[in-house]
Amino acid sequence: MNDLYLNRAIEPTIKEASSYFPVISITGPRQSGKTTLLKHLFPAYAHFSMKDLNIRDFATNDPIAFLNQNDHMLIDEIQTTPILLEYIQGIVDNKPERRFAITGSSNFELLKGISESLAGRVGVFELLPMTLEESQQEEHAHNKSTDERLFDGFYPAVCAGKNVPHFFYPSYVKTYIERDVRDIMRIQNQSLFIKFIKMCAARTGSIFNAYDISNQLGIDSKTVKNWLSVLQASYLITLLPPYYENISKRLIKSPKLYFNDTGLLCYLLDIESPQQLGRDKMRGAIFENFIVMDIIKQRYNKGKDGGVFFYRDSNQNEVDILLKQEGAFTAIEIKSSMTYNKEFEKTVSKIDSWINAPVAQKAVVYAGDFENTSHDVKILRYDHLSSIL
Repeated sequence: MNDLYLNRAIEPTIKEASSYFPVISITGPRQSGKTTLLKHLFPAYAHFSMKDLNIRDFATNDPIAFLNQNDHMLIDEIQTTPILLEYIQGIVDNKPERRFAITGSSNFELLKGISESLAGRVGVFELLPMTLEESQQEEHAHNKSTDERLFDGFYPAVCAGKNVPHFFYPSYVKTYIERDVRDIMRIQNQSLFIKFIKMCAARTGSIFNAYDISNQLGIDSKTVKNWLSVLQASYLITLLPPYYENISKRLIKSPKLYFNDTGLLCYLLDIESPQQLGRDKMRGAIFENFIVMDIIKQRYNKGKDGGVFFYRDSNQNEVDILLKQEGAFTAIEIKSSMTYNKEFEKTVSKIDSWINAPVAQKAVVYAGDFENTSHDVKILRYDHLSSIL
């Protein structure tokens, strides 16, 4: 078994926060590396997993005795034992030297407990699958083609060579349905829910329309919205909001849907190889998904939340990304082509006239090698994306 540890860009942010907060919380999808990261950062912390029924019973029936076992504790999947959060509050208030690190893979339950019990006492972070830069710590990763990167995805187990996509993702979906969906919401028709997930995958990078999906599935739009919230709560998807602040013209106000990992997205789209991906009609949307999520993940790794939007108005003018940085925007157009075309700059170059806000940078991010950073619109290969973030 490969025991390689891949460093995460969020490490310095969490270490700094641990100097100010007695509790560190990391949420994120299953298998994103939450526990591995915290064990690496805090090796002296005693580790307890609430997935172990014996440990969970002990923690539930005698939370004080459980929490007094060690001064420094790492507790996994704490959302299954929410009573612990209330007792942790009392402990850190009375004993400031005590330290806790907690993880959860259900956003709603854990954040609800934190807001009610640990407000002001906890540093809250999200850990999604790896960024492109994080995934390239293995030498072989540098030799991957774009399609191989998109197909493999960015879960640590795959990036570190501990698993492969055709085993990892089917198991992941099965585990997700059997655990997270059961825990968050009692969904009676699991096969219909899987069909719903696949329909969402086919709409990645598109404006989310609950009524369209409800009509195709034969269920009401309220159920679609509830199911969408399940996908969000368990970190399968991200909804990218539109930008419409301080603009008088008619704009789209519904979000775009993206999956948090392209490897999982390829599996849900029944794409079975990088070669198939290269000729698939969804390749452009999958590449866009990859860039959008890499931007969001890099923001999370710096302890920043929000500030990422898209622009679209009633005249169908659109810019893929508006990134707010220090009061000004970076406008980014995403293209999956390996061949640069001057037309790629067409919409992003006009963004100043569409929004009432300063635009500090404009860029086209694409899959080719030609670059030009001196032009008004910067032309960047996708693996140089971080230079404008």
